[in-house]
Amino acid sequence: MIGTVFRSEDVPAGDRFEYWRELVGRTRSSEIISDHAADFWAEQRLMELGPLIVSQMSFRPTRYRRTPRMVRQDDPELFHLTLLTDGGLDLEHAGRESTFTARTLHLADSSKPYDVRTADDREDCVVRGMAVDFPKALLPLPPDRVRELLGRNLPGQDGIGALLAEFLVGLDRQAATLTPADAPRLGTVVLDLLSAWFAQLLDAEAVLAPETRGRAMAERVQAFIRHNLHDPELTPPVIAAAHNISLSYLHRIFQQQTRGETVAAWIRRRRVENAHRDLADGSLSGTPIHTIAARWGYPRPSDFTRAFRATYGMSPREYRQQALPERAVGRE
Repeated sequence: MIGTVFRSEDVPAGDRFEYWRELVGRTRSSEIISDHAADFWAEQRLMELGPLIVSQMSFRPTRYRRTPRMVRQDDPELFHLTLLTDGGLDLEHAGRESTFTARTLHLADSSKPYDVRTADDREDCVVRGMAVDFPKALLPLPPDRVRELLGRNLPGQDGIGALLAEFLVGLDRQAATLTPADAPRLGTVVLDLLSAWFAQLLDAEAVLAPETRGRAMAERVQAFIRHNLHDPELTPPVIAAAHNISLSYLHRIFQQQTRGETVAAWIRRRRVENAHRDLADGSLSGTPIHTIAARWGYPRPSDFTRAFRATYGMSPREYRQQALPERAVGRE
């Protein structure tokens, strides 16, 4: 597992709110106030990914206020990115007042005061989201341009913003299967996606290093492939055209990120792995094997059988009978 987990129910009731204030203050120093302090509830998973800290946070209505005095006393020179997944927040920061709802993101600067509070103060309201805290010096963009993004409602429904949002939520979901050795690489991916997204929003892609652009594009390509594995026409030329890049550039950035694995080989591996998982799923035991194969981009059963046998040393039927010996097994 990667990261540490806090659950308020693991702390005596009278200490919960103070514990939460201390915990949040380690990355986001602010005055923390809540009308529900006497019966406070919160959860957090904190993951250190190199110099970045990514957290999943859930809490009852709370106000977080960073005053000018706090900025003068201690400024860690951090950017704070927040992705809301449930609930709403009102933010005053950098001369802007905004309201944020689920699937939107906002950026704050520790060098400027801010006031963020839950939009709905009812006791049964819970705000959930992902937070990224990272040194400002790591962002390869001019500081005066980045200031244009502070306190704005940043959309996370499409493009690189959606890819970043999905990646952050996926980190939380897969935290139990990740190891500390994965942390530096994951931190690099998050920073590359952040940099590419901010550069796109500011129309400043040209200032990014080629390596940053390449890694961010490789992540976009892999996300595109995962969403289109069902399409038997998913080929490197189709993928390159969908991203407005040359075929040679696609192969170069992809192999740099996959330690030499080609685009076609990565597609084949993902398809066979997904089919392998479905064949062992008891809830799909009545689904014909050819239907599962088609779902993952194999319209011809013979092609699927050949690819599956080459990977696992047995036919799909043999594997399913082995994985689900006591269940009714679907037809070929």
